[in-house]
Amino acid sequence: MNRSSAKPATKLARETGHTARKRFGQNFLIDQGIIYGIVDAVNPQPGERVVEIGPGLGALTQPLLERAGHLHVVELDRDLIARLEKKYPPEQMTIHAGDALAFDFASLGPDLRVVGNLPYNISTPILFHLLDKVEVGAVRDITVMLQKEVVDRMVAAPGDSDRSRLSVMLQRYCYLERLLDVPPESFDPAPKVDSAVVRMIPKPLADRLPVDEARLQQVVNAAFSQRRKMVRNTLKPLLDSAQIEAAGVDPTERAEHLSEADFVALANQLP
Repeated sequence: MNRSSAKPATKLARETGHTARKRFGQNFLIDQGIIYGIVDAVNPQPGERVVEIGPGLGALTQPLLERAGHLHVVELDRDLIARLEKKYPPEQMTIHAGDALAFDFASLGPDLRVVGNLPYNISTPILFHLLDKVEVGAVRDITVMLQKEVVDRMVAAPGDSDRSRLSVMLQRYCYLERLLDVPPESFDPAPKVDSAVVRMIPKPLADRLPVDEARLQQVVNAAFSQRRKMVRNTLKPLLDSAQIEAAGVDPTERAEHLSEADFVALANQLP
């Protein structure tokens, strides 16, 4: 299970002989209450296709495996891969060595259940990488631990100060549910920030408003490019005030106050 900076002489490092590596963003989950809270929330069943991103020293791995019977894992650290290979036979675990950002999750088949404690430094890129797999119908749900402030942005509703491009785009494709808040002392070594667990369930196409996706992204990116400015200013290169009003949006609003429907209406105004 991976996170940010590390100090070499932690209790876990002494017990396991593995020192958390800063370049891999490694912090290892040790709080049994949080571990089983996550596993209970996922509730994997025998025969389900479950993949864990960054199993690390196996805090979530073992209880997930006990319920699912077999687990796919994606791990970059060669030392941790060697530990996993030694502990788990192939009939229990399929190990995919490499970077989760480059891994083709859809290659594992449909109805995939993704679990992971994501490194802070690549958490947002991984989420958007997984969204590509959501689009092709490969993913049933995603349950991940992230930096708390990232989860705050993910679940932020229109009008919330945390609302961002991340909120709009993830909420377009998935239903989001905050599950658990996780304090720093739940890890070894302890990160300097709080964490949180969020569940993402892909939306059916019928639940999404129709729009050209490239145009929607263009509008959302422009609107949030300068958060404190009104949309008549941020969208000026794309739309004039009359077009913004024609979409049913007040040109003096700021991006954080707009709903997905507002952004779709704006995108539909593009020539």
